[in-house]
Amino acid sequence: MKIKSSITQFNLEKIASKTGNIYKSVKIIGKRARQLSAVQKEELSEKLAEFASDIDNLEEIFENKEQIEISRYFERLPKPSTVATEELINDELFFRDPEDKDDSISNG
Repeated sequence: MKIKSSITQFNLEKIASKTGNIYKSVKIIGKRARQLSAVQKEELSEKLAEFASDIDNLEEIFENKEQIEISRYFERLPKPSTVATEELINDELFFRDPEDKDDSISNG
C-alpha cells in the first residue's frame, strides 16, 4: 500500500518576492500558521469535549467511533504552514511591516 505524501513544494522566489526578503516571508508564514493551528486545535477540542466523561472506562475509549472519525478528519486537514504559504503566494494574506515608516498614521 502506497502512502500519499503530504509534502508540498513551493517556489522560493515567489515566497521571497511577496516581502522582498525570504526571512520576512517565513516569519509571516509562521505567525499565520500558528493562528491557523490555534483555531484548528480549538475546533477539535470543542468537538471532542462532547465525548468527555467523568468516568475513565478503558472499553469506552476504544469503542467510540465518532470520536475516532473526528480525529481522523482533523489529521487529514492540510498542515497550517502549507495553508499559510498558499495564502501568502495567492495574495490572500494581509500583513504589515511595523518598521515601515510609510505605514505610520499622523495625528494632525
